[in-house]
Amino acid sequence: MPASRSPYSSVSYSFGPGPITRGVKALILANVAVFLAVFVAPSLTIYLGLTPAAVFQDFWIWQPLSYMFVHREVFHILFNMLAVWMLGVDLERAWGTNAFLTYYFVTGVGAGLTTMAVSLLPFAFAGPVYYAVTIGASGAVYGLLLAYALAYPNRPMLFFPIPVPVPARYFVLILGVIAFLSSVGSATSGIAHAAHLGGLFVGWIYLTAGRGGPLAELKYRWLKWRMARLRKKFDVHPGGRGPGGWGGRVH
Repeated sequence: MPASRSPYSSVSYSFGPGPITRGVKALILANVAVFLAVFVAPSLTIYLGLTPAAVFQDFWIWQPLSYMFVHREVFHILFNMLAVWMLGVDLERAWGTNAFLTYYFVTGVGAGLTTMAVSLLPFAFAGPVYYAVTIGASGAVYGLLLAYALAYPNRPMLFFPIPVPVPARYFVLILGVIAFLSSVGSATSGIAHAAHLGGLFVGWIYLTAGRGGPLAELKYRWLKWRMARLRKKFDVHPGGRGPGGWGGRVH
């Protein structure tokens, strides 16, 4: 809420990004609805949360999507939805609702798939992940953090518990390092560090794919190969006026 402005000062303060947008509102309502359902029937956590063993062995293939909406504690959903509101509103205004929701689900599902991949690694820390239940929107929230840092790199963010504003690009870098070190340091902390790291990584891949990222390079090489195949298939050859014929290509 904007604070009153003194006639002797040009500085004003506000909390949050302003009115809620359509996509952010839909995500918050969906998460609250699932939270209430799980509160009434806690056993739903087993079916909706992400357990790699259940996906691989029992083919519960909906879990990499459904786990994003499951929260067991009030503070868990409170802080996640607060982050979705504070980060998502600006991003949705800039991108549009469809692009924002697509990115949210891509990073959330990608974070779940990352957790599944980590559970298969031949290391001691990966074993417990295979049977652990991962819940919450934190993977998608980390994806939003990355997008926010790329869109508004110099905006100050508070790094709890240090009440000192940190530019968004450094804030996300710090969180990424913490998630990485935590994911290989302990698998029994109760925090889905692999999902956090997956949200950051998938978000980076998704956002950089259209502007020189690794997927853009793969797409360019694939299209180049396809064009070469089509030229050969349809016998495309140079043509045009003069010695070389037309200036373009015909078939």
